[in-house]
Amino acid sequence: MISKGAAARCAAGIVGGLMLASVGSLAFAADPGDSSGVDVKVDIAAVENGALSLTVEDTETTLTEGGSTAAYRQFTGTLPTVTVTDTRDDVPAGVFWYVTGQAGDFVGTAGQPNIPATQLGWSPADVLDGNGEVAAGSEVVPASDTPTQPGNNTGLASGEDFLYLALDSADAKAAQGSWSTTADLKLKTAANVAPGSYSSLLTLSLFEDTY
Repeated sequence: MISKGAAARCAAGIVGGLMLASVGSLAFAADPGDSSGVDVKVDIAAVENGALSLTVEDTETTLTEGGSTAAYRQFTGTLPTVTVTDTRDDVPAGVFWYVTGQAGDFVGTAGQPNIPATQLGWSPADVLDGNGEVAAGSEVVPASDTPTQPGNNTGLASGEDFLYLALDSADAKAAQGSWSTTADLKLKTAANVAPGSYSSLLTLSLFEDTY
């Protein structure tokens, strides 16, 4: 097992469902009376060596029902495009980067019982660019599914599952410098799951570590 010894460089989340946010209105006095201004200044230093960073195309995705049976219900969708960009001038030797995903439980908006995060799986897309410098992670299926590989029916609750990874950071930077991918998502529930809206936060984290 590869240790995530380095601190996460970046993390982003998507919501598996619909989240609504409201902004309250601000009331302003009609006559402010006397006023004065404040100059707000900041010095921003140049980034000399660039950065290794992660971005996600969208902040939410929605799963829709398909493939359900009398024994279970199934919902599928697509992870928004995830991109790792390396703009560093000098990439350390003997390191590699990788992106992991960790889901939280699906929480019902009306107080329904949670759906465990172990019931969400993914199938990372192949990374077609380059010559193998970046590889896709392995499929992870929901805990109630039949394994497609030995022991991979664990769901995305642990945070140990790779979306994709660079086999060598320096080689990946030299070949291209920016890499994008996505994944098919699958949620399985009991056939008698409580109806209603649910959401889960799927956190994507970028790490760089030594061999």
